[in-house]
Amino acid sequence: MRAAVQAVLPWLRGEADQPERPVLAAAVRLSLRTLEQIAPGRSVEVRVPPFAAVQCVEGPRHTRGTPPNVVETDARTWLELATGSLEWADALDGRVTASGTRADLSPLLPVVRFQEPGQNQEPGQNQEPG
Repeated sequence: MRAAVQAVLPWLRGEADQPERPVLAAAVRLSLRTLEQIAPGRSVEVRVPPFAAVQCVEGPRHTRGTPPNVVETDARTWLELATGSLEWADALDGRVTASGTRADLSPLLPVVRFQEPGQNQEPGQNQEPG
């Protein structure tokens, strides 16, 4: 997952053009799978069309139709959230739609951290495995 997301970091930072669709799809899918692992469950559906949708977060399970807790966004916004370059509250300005009482993903984000170019990692600060 780290390698897939790292491949799109120059684009997220505005240093490169949008990556090829398979590269972007891999970063989205693998980071969403990581979210599933961090917060197993089926009460929230996170959608990043056209690449993937996952169910996560403990709580009442949904089995048919549209779940009561849905988060939907585009690939760039999801990857910015997943890497911590965009805060959840800031994304709610229209880049993310979130409905339902369990649809707040802020405690689960970011799913992976990367050190910004030129930054030294603080002692005791861990980067996510991946």
